[in-house]
Amino acid sequence: MSKPIILYENMRTVVYVPFYLAIVRGDWAAEGIAVSVQTSPSTPETAQGLIDGRADVSWGGPMRVMLHHDRDRDCPLVCFAQIVARDPSILLGRQSNQRFQFSGLAGKRVGVIAEVPTPWMTLQDDLGRAGVSLDDIDWVKEQSMAENAAALRAGEIDAVQIFEPYADALVQDGTGHVWHRCAVRGDSCWTSFYTTTAFTEREPETCRALVCGIERALAVLHKENPLDTARAVGDYFPDLDAADLARMIHGYRASGLWARTTELPVTAFTRLKAAMISGGLISYDAPYDRLVTDP
Repeated sequence: MSKPIILYENMRTVVYVPFYLAIVRGDWAAEGIAVSVQTSPSTPETAQGLIDGRADVSWGGPMRVMLHHDRDRDCPLVCFAQIVARDPSILLGRQSNQRFQFSGLAGKRVGVIAEVPTPWMTLQDDLGRAGVSLDDIDWVKEQSMAENAAALRAGEIDAVQIFEPYADALVQDGTGHVWHRCAVRGDSCWTSFYTTTAFTEREPETCRALVCGIERALAVLHKENPLDTARAVGDYFPDLDAADLARMIHGYRASGLWARTTELPVTAFTRLKAAMISGGLISYDAPYDRLVTDP
């Protein structure tokens, strides 16, 4: 392309370490494309910005693509490549629980992630499949992850569903104990690239270069010492010590969070879509071939 493509950063999170690694290593430049990474003003704007032409491609949850297709059957958005393969949510409680089962949440006050809808959708789906009634749990749904972490420390709630870096901080200060890593659910296409059909048709080589570049970063992420990775992407997390970030990267990598291959499987797509439908976020059983492309 004659000018850099605009690639939206959906939000800043440890979950997206592969993308930051690709940036600092120059993996997309190595594939022959110029990429201008811009942080989206908000998670809803990420998808709408693509539709309106304010950005070319984004990374983020296919949930947004499903949501837009649910509202508009002619929606032009499509996903490609699975990068964050699994659910990054972690359940922590104030007491150790080495034999955690979802049924053990009954009667407890539990704070869930409010910043984006997917973590709640997948958690409620897991509980339903485990035969646990949502009505048996006292949910806190309106607080941020930071607020829920503070509430756990204050003894105001019994457990939290949370991302890094909050989980590690709770464990390190002795407040929280890891009960369950939601990644054990298996691949559920948590994060992909997505764009419009028109862009994939107009710039297929650019899309392939994006995929090849992130594959370079993923390969390094899976074999490199987590401390080296933490130091490489440290500028994106100025408030985190490299050793702390390395511990988070190690935990996420060990749980299979990040894909080893960027193929976006039908099973992963279906697992995510089923959770969106069971949680009432969408009602449209969108076909895989309509929402996923292989540039």
